[in-house]
Amino acid sequence: MGCATIPAMRALVVSDIHSNLEAFDAVLADAEEHGGYDIVWFLGDLVGYGADPGRCIERLQELPNVAVAGNHDHAVTGKLNPDLFNGAARAAALWTADVLTYDELAYLAGLPEVRTEGDFTHVHGSLRDPVMEYLLSEPAALATFALMGTPFCLVGHSHFPIVWTENEHGADVALLDPTEPLGMHQDRRVIANPGSVGQPRDGDWRASYLLYDSEAEDAGVLEHRRVEYDIATAQRKIREAGLPEVLADRLARGH
Repeated sequence: MGCATIPAMRALVVSDIHSNLEAFDAVLADAEEHGGYDIVWFLGDLVGYGADPGRCIERLQELPNVAVAGNHDHAVTGKLNPDLFNGAARAAALWTADVLTYDELAYLAGLPEVRTEGDFTHVHGSLRDPVMEYLLSEPAALATFALMGTPFCLVGHSHFPIVWTENEHGADVALLDPTEPLGMHQDRRVIANPGSVGQPRDGDWRASYLLYDSEAEDAGVLEHRRVEYDIATAQRKIREAGLPEVLADRLARGH
Protein backbone atom coordinates (compact mmCIF):
# COMPACT_ATOMS: atom_id res chain seq x y z
CA MET A 1 0.00 0.00 0.00
CA GLY A 2 3.00 2.24 -0.42
CA CYS A 3 3.71 2.73 3.31
CA ALA A 4 7.04 2.32 5.05
CA THR A 5 6.82 -0.32 7.75
CA ILE A 6 8.17 0.80 11.10
CA PRO A 7 11.52 -0.80 12.06
CA ALA A 8 11.43 -3.54 14.69
CA MET A 9 9.94 -2.02 17.82
CA ARG A 10 7.41 -2.27 20.60
CA ALA A 11 4.90 0.55 21.04
CA LEU A 12 2.67 1.26 24.01
CA VAL A 13 -0.66 2.46 22.56
CA VAL A 14 -2.73 4.59 24.95
CA SER A 15 -5.64 6.98 24.70
CA ASP A 16 -8.00 9.02 26.87
CA ILE A 17 -5.79 9.28 29.94
CA HIS A 18 -7.97 12.17 31.15
CA SER A 19 -5.70 13.45 33.92
CA ASN A 20 -5.86 10.12 35.78
CA LEU A 21 -2.29 9.72 37.01
CA GLU A 22 -2.98 6.56 38.99
CA ALA A 23 -4.32 4.78 35.92
CA PHE A 24 -1.54 6.07 33.67
CA ASP A 25 1.21 4.98 36.08
CA ALA A 26 -0.39 1.54 36.45
CA VAL A 27 -0.42 1.12 32.66
CA LEU A 28 3.22 2.17 32.37
CA ALA A 29 4.24 -0.31 35.06
CA ASP A 30 2.18 -3.13 33.57
CA ALA A 31 3.64 -2.54 30.10
CA GLU A 32 7.16 -2.66 31.52
CA GLU A 33 6.39 -5.96 33.20
CA HIS A 34 5.08 -7.45 29.94
CA GLY A 35 7.96 -6.96 27.56
CA GLY A 36 8.47 -3.21 27.82
CA TYR A 37 8.14 -0.67 25.01
CA ASP A 38 10.33 1.59 22.90
CA ILE A 39 7.83 4.39 22.38
CA VAL A 40 4.40 5.58 23.50
CA TRP A 41 1.77 6.18 20.83
CA PHE A 42 -0.75 8.54 22.45
CA LEU A 43 -4.13 9.04 20.76
CA GLY A 44 -5.49 12.13 22.48
CA ASP A 45 -7.36 13.43 25.55
CA LEU A 46 -4.45 13.65 27.91
CA VAL A 47 -6.50 15.97 30.11
CA GLY A 48 -10.11 16.48 31.20
CA TYR A 49 -12.22 14.82 33.91
CA GLY A 50 -9.40 13.94 36.34
CA ALA A 51 -7.37 15.91 38.87
CA ASP A 52 -3.76 15.52 37.66
CA PRO A 53 -3.53 17.22 34.25
CA GLY A 54 -0.10 18.73 34.79
CA ARG A 55 1.46 15.58 36.14
CA CYS A 56 0.02 13.48 33.30
CA ILE A 57 1.47 15.91 30.76
CA GLU A 58 4.82 15.72 32.54
CA ARG A 59 4.73 11.93 32.64
CA LEU A 60 4.08 11.65 28.90
CA GLN A 61 6.77 14.20 28.08
CA GLU A 62 9.30 12.16 30.07
CA LEU A 63 8.82 9.24 27.68
CA PRO A 64 9.70 8.83 24.00
CA ASN A 65 6.35 9.45 22.36
CA VAL A 66 4.32 10.55 19.38
CA ALA A 67 0.99 12.14 20.27
CA VAL A 68 -2.13 13.62 18.73
CA ALA A 69 -4.72 15.97 20.20
CA GLY A 70 -8.17 15.05 21.46
CA ASN A 71 -11.29 17.16 21.95
CA HIS A 72 -10.58 17.74 25.65
CA ASP A 73 -7.03 18.86 24.85
CA HIS A 74 -8.52 21.35 22.38
CA ALA A 75 -11.15 22.52 24.87
CA VAL A 76 -8.67 23.53 27.55
CA THR A 77 -6.54 25.48 25.05
CA GLY A 78 -9.42 27.37 23.45
CA LYS A 79 -9.38 25.49 20.15
CA LEU A 80 -12.79 24.01 20.97
CA ASN A 81 -15.66 25.65 22.83
CA PRO A 82 -16.14 23.81 26.15
CA ASP A 83 -19.83 24.76 25.99
CA LEU A 84 -20.14 21.88 23.52
CA PHE A 85 -19.52 19.47 26.43
CA ASN A 86 -21.96 18.23 29.06
CA GLY A 87 -21.93 20.02 32.41
CA ALA A 88 -19.37 17.84 34.19
CA ALA A 89 -17.00 17.72 31.22
CA ARG A 90 -17.30 21.50 30.75
CA ALA A 91 -16.53 22.13 34.44
CA ALA A 92 -13.48 19.89 34.25
CA ALA A 93 -12.23 21.60 31.08
CA LEU A 94 -12.54 25.06 32.62
CA TRP A 95 -10.85 23.92 35.84
CA THR A 96 -8.04 22.28 33.87
CA ALA A 97 -7.44 25.39 31.78
CA ASP A 98 -7.15 27.38 35.00
CA VAL A 99 -4.63 25.09 36.75
CA LEU A 100 -2.26 24.34 33.87
CA THR A 101 0.84 26.45 33.29
CA TYR A 102 1.48 28.42 30.12
CA ASP A 103 4.00 25.82 28.95
CA GLU A 104 1.59 22.95 29.60
CA LEU A 105 -1.18 24.68 27.66
CA ALA A 106 1.27 25.44 24.84
CA TYR A 107 2.24 21.77 24.68
CA LEU A 108 -1.40 20.69 24.33
CA ALA A 109 -2.09 23.42 21.77
CA GLY A 110 0.83 22.22 19.67
CA LEU A 111 -0.35 18.62 19.33
CA PRO A 112 -1.37 17.72 15.75
CA GLU A 113 -4.74 16.18 14.99
CA VAL A 114 -3.39 13.42 12.71
CA ARG A 115 -0.02 11.69 12.49
CA THR A 116 1.41 8.87 10.41
CA GLU A 117 3.92 6.41 11.83
CA GLY A 118 4.97 3.89 9.20
CA ASP A 119 1.96 1.66 8.44
CA PHE A 120 -0.19 3.39 11.09
CA THR A 121 -2.30 6.53 11.01
CA HIS A 122 -3.00 8.02 14.44
CA VAL A 123 -6.07 10.16 15.17
CA HIS A 124 -8.29 10.74 18.19
CA GLY A 125 -11.75 10.57 16.64
CA SER A 126 -11.81 9.74 12.93
CA LEU A 127 -10.16 10.89 9.74
CA ARG A 128 -13.44 12.53 8.71
CA ASP A 129 -13.57 14.57 11.93
CA PRO A 130 -10.29 14.16 13.85
CA VAL A 131 -11.34 15.23 17.34
CA MET A 132 -15.12 14.94 17.50
CA GLU A 133 -16.47 11.90 15.61
CA TYR A 134 -17.03 8.69 17.57
CA LEU A 135 -16.03 5.74 15.43
CA LEU A 136 -18.80 3.43 16.64
CA SER A 137 -20.83 2.76 13.49
CA GLU A 138 -20.06 0.99 10.24
CA PRO A 139 -20.66 4.13 8.13
CA ALA A 140 -18.19 6.05 10.30
CA ALA A 141 -15.64 3.25 10.02
CA LEU A 142 -16.04 3.07 6.24
CA ALA A 143 -15.56 6.83 5.95
CA THR A 144 -12.24 6.57 7.77
CA PHE A 145 -11.17 3.54 5.72
CA ALA A 146 -11.84 5.63 2.59
CA LEU A 147 -9.48 8.35 3.84
CA MET A 148 -6.70 6.10 5.11
CA GLY A 149 -3.36 6.20 3.30
CA THR A 150 -1.95 3.43 5.49
CA PRO A 151 -3.01 -0.16 6.13
CA PHE A 152 -3.81 0.50 9.77
CA CYS A 153 -5.36 3.27 11.85
CA LEU A 154 -5.39 3.79 15.62
CA VAL A 155 -8.17 5.88 17.19
CA GLY A 156 -9.47 6.79 20.65
CA HIS A 157 -12.34 9.02 21.82
CA SER A 158 -15.09 6.40 22.34
CA HIS A 159 -13.37 4.75 25.33
CA PHE A 160 -14.29 1.33 23.88
CA PRO A 161 -11.54 -1.22 23.05
CA ILE A 162 -12.78 -2.33 19.64
CA VAL A 163 -11.40 -3.24 16.23
CA TRP A 164 -12.90 -2.63 12.79
CA THR A 165 -11.75 -4.89 9.96
CA GLU A 166 -12.47 -3.97 6.36
CA ASN A 167 -14.04 -6.61 4.13
CA GLU A 168 -15.35 -6.68 0.56
CA HIS A 169 -18.86 -5.79 1.69
CA GLY A 170 -18.09 -3.22 4.41
CA ALA A 171 -16.52 -3.58 7.83
CA ASP A 172 -16.74 -5.98 10.77
CA VAL A 173 -16.48 -4.83 14.38
CA ALA A 174 -15.43 -6.77 17.47
CA LEU A 175 -14.33 -6.10 21.02
CA LEU A 176 -10.62 -6.55 21.51
CA ASP A 177 -9.91 -9.72 23.48
CA PRO A 178 -7.10 -9.66 26.10
CA THR A 179 -6.75 -13.44 25.69
CA GLU A 180 -6.27 -13.31 21.91
CA PRO A 181 -3.68 -10.90 20.40
CA LEU A 182 -4.71 -9.32 17.12
CA GLY A 183 -2.42 -10.20 14.21
CA MET A 184 -1.92 -7.40 11.69
CA HIS A 185 -1.64 -8.29 7.99
CA GLN A 186 -0.78 -6.06 5.04
CA ASP A 187 -3.75 -7.37 3.03
CA ARG A 188 -6.34 -6.62 5.75
CA ARG A 189 -6.99 -3.01 6.71
CA VAL A 190 -7.77 -2.45 10.38
CA ILE A 191 -8.88 0.38 12.66
CA ALA A 192 -8.20 -0.33 16.35
CA ASN A 193 -9.11 1.53 19.53
CA PRO A 194 -7.12 0.74 22.71
CA GLY A 195 -9.95 1.87 24.97
CA SER A 196 -9.39 4.40 27.74
CA VAL A 197 -6.63 4.53 30.31
CA GLY A 198 -8.30 7.00 32.63
CA GLN A 199 -12.05 6.54 32.20
CA PRO A 200 -13.15 3.22 30.62
CA ARG A 201 -16.78 3.11 29.46
CA ASP A 202 -17.21 -0.51 28.44
CA GLY A 203 -18.33 -1.73 31.86
CA ASP A 204 -14.82 -2.72 32.98
CA TRP A 205 -13.25 -0.18 35.37
CA ARG A 206 -9.67 -1.34 34.74
CA ALA A 207 -7.38 0.83 32.61
CA SER A 208 -7.27 -0.36 29.00
CA TYR A 209 -4.37 -0.19 26.54
CA LEU A 210 -2.53 -1.95 23.69
CA LEU A 211 1.00 -3.17 23.12
CA TYR A 212 2.18 -3.33 19.52
CA ASP A 213 5.02 -5.71 18.61
CA SER A 214 6.15 -5.04 15.05
CA GLU A 215 8.25 -8.21 14.85
CA ALA A 216 5.41 -10.67 15.37
CA GLU A 217 3.45 -12.10 12.42
CA ASP A 218 3.17 -10.37 9.02
CA ALA A 219 2.83 -6.74 10.12
CA GLY A 220 2.99 -7.18 13.88
CA VAL A 221 0.59 -7.97 16.70
CA LEU A 222 -1.60 -5.81 18.92
CA GLU A 223 -2.05 -7.16 22.44
CA HIS A 224 -4.94 -5.76 24.48
CA ARG A 225 -4.35 -5.49 28.21
CA ARG A 226 -6.38 -4.40 31.27
CA VAL A 227 -4.79 -3.34 34.54
CA GLU A 228 -6.16 -2.49 37.97
CA TYR A 229 -5.17 0.81 39.56
CA ASP A 230 -5.74 2.83 42.72
CA ILE A 231 -9.23 4.14 41.97
CA ALA A 232 -9.76 5.37 45.54
CA THR A 233 -6.86 7.81 45.28
CA ALA A 234 -7.98 9.06 41.85
CA GLN A 235 -11.49 9.59 43.22
CA ARG A 236 -10.24 11.38 46.33
CA LYS A 237 -8.21 13.81 44.23
CA ILE A 238 -11.20 14.62 42.04
CA ARG A 239 -13.33 15.40 45.08
CA GLU A 240 -10.59 17.44 46.76
CA ALA A 241 -10.20 19.49 43.58
CA GLY A 242 -13.89 20.40 43.75
CA LEU A 243 -14.67 18.72 40.43
CA PRO A 244 -18.15 17.25 39.85
CA GLU A 245 -18.87 14.18 42.00
CA VAL A 246 -20.01 12.17 38.97
CA LEU A 247 -16.44 12.21 37.63
CA ALA A 248 -15.25 10.36 40.72
CA ASP A 249 -18.20 7.98 40.96
CA ARG A 250 -18.10 6.78 37.36
CA LEU A 251 -14.52 5.50 37.64
CA ALA A 252 -15.66 2.55 39.74
CA ARG A 253 -18.51 1.73 37.34
CA GLY A 254 -16.48 1.67 34.16
CA HIS A 255 -19.03 3.70 32.21
